Amino acid sequence: MTRAAGRMIRAGLALLALVFSVAGLWAQGEQADPQAPIILVTPVEGAIGPPATRHIASVIERAETRGAALVVLRMDTPGGLATSTRDINRAILSARVPVAVHVAPAGTRAASAGTYILYAAHVAAMAEGTNLGAATPVAMGGGAPLPQGGEAPRDEGSGEEGEAPPSPEDAGAQKRIEDAVASIRALAELRGRNADWAEKAVREAASLTAREALERGVIEHLAADTAALAAAADGRTVSVNGTERRLALGDPRIETVAPSLVTRILSVLANPNVALLMMTLGFYGLLYELASPGLGPGVAGAILMLLGLYSLNTLPVNYAGMGLILLGLLLLGLEALSPSFGVAGIGGIVAFGIGAAILIDTDVAAFQVSPGVIVTLGALSGAVVLLLVGAVVGTRRQRPRESAGEMAGAMAEVLSWEDGKGRVRAHGELWRATGPAGLSPGDTARVDSVEGLTLHLRRADGADRKDQS
Repeated sequence: MTRAAGRMIRAGLALLALVFSVAGLWAQGEQADPQAPIILVTPVEGAIGPPATRHIASVIERAETRGAALVVLRMDTPGGLATSTRDINRAILSARVPVAVHVAPAGTRAASAGTYILYAAHVAAMAEGTNLGAATPVAMGGGAPLPQGGEAPRDEGSGEEGEAPPSPEDAGAQKRIEDAVASIRALAELRGRNADWAEKAVREAASLTAREALERGVIEHLAADTAALAAAADGRTVSVNGTERRLALGDPRIETVAPSLVTRILSVLANPNVALLMMTLGFYGLLYELASPGLGPGVAGAILMLLGLYSLNTLPVNYAGMGLILLGLLLLGLEALSPSFGVAGIGGIVAFGIGAAILIDTDVAAFQVSPGVIVTLGALSGAVVLLLVGAVVGTRRQRPRESAGEMAGAMAEVLSWEDGKGRVRAHGELWRATGPAGLSPGDTARVDSVEGLTLHLRRADGADRKDQS
């Protein structure tokens, strides 16, 4: 009776455990419903440039592969490059998955380039305490904004009616303004948003708060976070690459996609200050290698210079500035290898400084070379030039350290040798030398006599032995 009761108890406990296991698996399956819509959220922070373009394109591609219901670009940007903005908008317009721009959390903004990207998105939303606008092209890579209303300035002193012929700069600014207006109005009409305010944002650098943007039809939703955005946009119909699609976002699986390691590295390399530093330090590494072969900094210098050139290739470079920088580095190299009492060196510093100041062809502050970096590199180059000139002057004022008589009998280390001649080091100086044919690098020989700047050597033991072949 006792054994039977024990078996019954054990069987009951096993059954109970099985029930709990099945219930747990069922609950876990319910929690991770494979049929739940997927929303991929990724941060877009800082200036819009090539790294942001690459990251957004990769997230959209991942969303298409996984069949996501929505991509959310959580945006906080002061603006960026016009070329990168166009590339991002092209990726959004050709995407096979809906893309939402969400300016969040509170305190963030979608200024300048961010406004264009928001207008291109299928869904536009903002959190309370955010703002957007100020989309005049001057903030996106060049050109001055036109006066209020976008009219070209008149010639007040002509006394004639009508507008004066615009200067080339005014004409260029007018073209940029009109192109930007046409672009953002086209996006507004495509998405059914306020095109008149969009034009005002371009011509007059107008801005709006989140609630004002909602009231004026610039955005569709106010949402504090992604979950609130999904709830607000659920059931909305959008046009995705020419096809009407109804957003089914109920009870979604929200996943955050962080920038990849490659994108983060590219973000560092796309900084013009980093690019200029790498190019300059790489140049000095190569220069040091040329001056003292075999020490090894030339390898690091070559790598740094190539990385610097790659970095500049991702940015809108002014080729006149690039040419001046290369000219400055060339003059500094000539000063180092063939000192000219600072003439080439000073010219190199001036050319380098001017070139660095105009290197990047954009008015976006985030993509400008810092004046501090220019001054620091200029001072470093100046210090190098002063040291070189000082060394040359000191050498020319110094009387010869060793006379021919004093050099006779001194020991010399063979550095390179072929057919009875080569280079040696004696008394800490490099000399041309002639002597026995059997010497090889690393051998020690004795100075027999001096003729001009050439040493005549004999073997250290005094016996000139012939090579045994």
